[in-house]
Amino acid sequence: MLYHLFEWFKQQGINFPGRQLMEFQTFRVMMAVLLALIITLVYGKRLINILRARLVGETVRDLGLAGEQAKKGTPTMGGIIIILGILVPTLLFARLNTVYVLLMLACTIWLGIIGFIDDYLKLRAKRLAQEQGVTYKKGDKDGLAGWFKIFGQVGIGILVGSVLYFNSNVKIWREYTGNPSRPEVITKMVNGKAKYFVESKEPITTIPFVKNHEFNYSKLLAWLPESFQKYTWVLYILIVIFIITAVSNASNITDGLDGLASGTSALIGVLLGIFAYASGNLYFADYLNIMYIPNLGELSIFLAAMIGACVGFMWYNSYPAQVFMGDTGSLTLGGIIAAIAIIVHKELLIPIFCGVFFVEILSVSLQVTYFKYTKKKIWRRKAHFPDEPAASPFSEERLP
Repeated sequence: MLYHLFEWFKQQGINFPGRQLMEFQTFRVMMAVLLALIITLVYGKRLINILRARLVGETVRDLGLAGEQAKKGTPTMGGIIIILGILVPTLLFARLNTVYVLLMLACTIWLGIIGFIDDYLKLRAKRLAQEQGVTYKKGDKDGLAGWFKIFGQVGIGILVGSVLYFNSNVKIWREYTGNPSRPEVITKMVNGKAKYFVESKEPITTIPFVKNHEFNYSKLLAWLPESFQKYTWVLYILIVIFIITAVSNASNITDGLDGLASGTSALIGVLLGIFAYASGNLYFADYLNIMYIPNLGELSIFLAAMIGACVGFMWYNSYPAQVFMGDTGSLTLGGIIAAIAIIVHKELLIPIFCGVFFVEILSVSLQVTYFKYTKKKIWRRKAHFPDEPAASPFSEERLP
C-alpha cells in the first residue's frame, strides 16, 4: 500500500525528501524485516497474555518423558503472531499488483485459516472437558478431521498450480540468439551488452548442481502418445499438490521442539529470499547464469517479512517456550515454503533445505510403525495370557 501511495505521489509530481526510497527493492526488504520484528516482539507478548488468559494451553501425553510435563499449559495458537508479522509488512511495502505476491498472500491466509480452525476446535474440546470434569487427553478426536486438512492443502495446491501454469503473467525470459528483428524478441542492455530474450511459459524446474540443465515436466508423459502432451497441466498440478501437502505436514510435525520449526523456517526463508531476489533481477540472473523470472523480486519482500516474523517469534518460542505456534503457524509456514520453492523453480532442492522437516516426519513414521507393532504384539499376548497384567510400551515392565 505504501509503495502504491508513493507511486501516486510520483505521478502527481509531489516530491519530498525520501520519496524515491520506496522505488528501491532493498529498502523495502529491510523495512519489511524490521516491521515484522516489531510486530512479533511488541505485540507477541500481548497476544501470549491474551491466550494465557483464555486458557489456550498445550496438552501433552503423559509418557513420563523428561521435560514434557513442563510444557503443559503453555499457550498455543501463536502462529497468529507469525501470520500478522508476514501479512502487515507485505501489504505495506510490496507491489500488490504482482501475481506472485497475491498468490502468496492467498496461500498464507488459506492455510492460516485451516490451522486456526484446527487449533480452535482443540481448544473448545479442552474447555468442554473441563466443564464436564473429564480428563482431556491429547490425541482425542477433537481437532479438524485429517481428511479436511488434506482437502484444504489440496485446494491451495490446485490454486497455486493453476495460477503458475495458466496465468499469462507467469513467464520466464530465455536468451535468444536468432533474428533480433522478430516482434516477440525483447532487447535489453545487460551488464554493458545488448542481449535478446523471448518469453517462455513452460512447466520446468531446475536440476540442482547441474549447470544449464532443467527438467520439463512434460517429459514425464513422453512414453504416452503425443495427444496426451496437452494434459501436462494435470500432471503439473498433481505434483504441486503433493509438494505443498508433504512440506506443510512435515512442518506441522516439526513444531514440537522449542524453536525448531520457527528457526528452521527462518533459515529456509533466507535461502529462498536469495533465490527470489537473484532470479527476479535481470543483471544478477545473467551474471549467475540462472533463469530470469520477471517481477519475482517482489517475493523477497514477502520472504523478508516471514524471516522477521520467525525470528521475532523465536524470542518467545525458544527454550523454555512461552508459546507454541500450533497448526495455525506450522501448516502456514510449510505451505509458504513449498509454494515459493515451486515459484522459483527450485522444488528439487526441498529435500536439502527442508532436511530437518523430512528427518522429523521419517522419525515420527518409524515411531508410529513401531508402536503399532508393539501394541499388536501385546494384544496377541494378552489374548493368550488374559490373567497377565498389561504393561505400557513405555514402562520398564514391558512384555517381551
